Amino acid sequence: MTSSNETGGAGDTTPHHETPTFGNPDLPPEGLVNAAGDAASTTMTGPQNPALEALFPNQMNAPATDISTQPFFWSSFNISPRRVQRGGWARELTQSDFAISDEIAGVNMYLEAGGIRELHWHQTAEWSLMTRGGCRVTTLSREGLPSVEDVFEGDLWFFPAGLPHSLQGLGPDGAEFVLAFDDGGQSESNTLLLTDWFTHTPPDVLAKNFGVAQEAFSDIPLHNLWIFPGDVPGDLEADQLSAGVQWGGTEPVIFRLSQSKPVHENSGGSIRIADSTNFPAAKTVAAALNIVEPGAMRELHWHPNADEWQYYLKGSARMTVFNTGPHANTTDFHAGDVGLVRRNLGHYVENTGDEQLIYIETFRSDHYEEVSLANWLAHLPPKLVSAHLNIPEEVLATFPRETQGITPIR
Repeated sequence: MTSSNETGGAGDTTPHHETPTFGNPDLPPEGLVNAAGDAASTTMTGPQNPALEALFPNQMNAPATDISTQPFFWSSFNISPRRVQRGGWARELTQSDFAISDEIAGVNMYLEAGGIRELHWHQTAEWSLMTRGGCRVTTLSREGLPSVEDVFEGDLWFFPAGLPHSLQGLGPDGAEFVLAFDDGGQSESNTLLLTDWFTHTPPDVLAKNFGVAQEAFSDIPLHNLWIFPGDVPGDLEADQLSAGVQWGGTEPVIFRLSQSKPVHENSGGSIRIADSTNFPAAKTVAAALNIVEPGAMRELHWHPNADEWQYYLKGSARMTVFNTGPHANTTDFHAGDVGLVRRNLGHYVENTGDEQLIYIETFRSDHYEEVSLANWLAHLPPKLVSAHLNIPEEVLATFPRETQGITPIR
């Protein structure tokens, strides 16, 4: 005889699972559907932070298509300690703060008009996107040739590992930018600074090196400057002349990304790419600048050659990351947030707001690679795809026939 519990009869306390359905494929089902008719099972009586919870609706109540868990792929400069000095500030996200990000570390920095990020160099390469204002950048090539350039919102620069450089905010609003280092462990606190080297070199060695009396160095700073105020830079050509810039003598270290031609553009938005194919200096970091209109999304895709490190500049979004297992998790992003998608993991980024979504993707690679799900399916025998998905061939024929980048608004 079958017991009432086994049949779902009176007094049954065993969860009753219906047949899996489209949009809710798992047994046991995921999410709020499990609480149907039992509101008490969703009660949260412990300590809560409503302001924080409101930022993550897709984690509080995940889509029923989410399953299991995977390493957390959200972080934010908004929760990163901000180091402030006269002249500007910076905040960073390294692998120590964002465990999943072992290929890229990020820094968000601001320099007031005239503010100087002191002369320095790194043991890793530095890639940067200007997000507001203007900045004068200087560097020296491997051949010892100087470069002095001005960059503005939407422009990039790239300094290979070991090459010295400086940054200075232009008037009237200074400069804000995001840096991406091609090593997740790189920190702003792990920088080779000019003032530190001078201070920790014997005075007689300095005198011998520069051919002057030791007294010339009696007033050097005894502690590093890092960021400090200065006069607003003057005429660019005058600085280039005084630095000995040789026109055409060195590879460009800047790239006007926002002025470049989109590789994908439609009613849903646009994608602009910067990698070694159009920005030869960028040999270890490739990037894509994405603008997604309300109602559109970055199409389902993956990147086979590198992890994707994202920085959200404007708007709001949600992203689901699909992993083996299966694992699928959805979370929300806002301006100032950072996301990370491991190489080869499927994902989309959807604009969930009523304004443009703008974000940057960076990759530790010399070139950009992407596999579009729609493009892949479009280049298979239709019968094969139909056999997998139970979608009629005539419907498959209406699918996009190539990579869209951004889904158009229909």
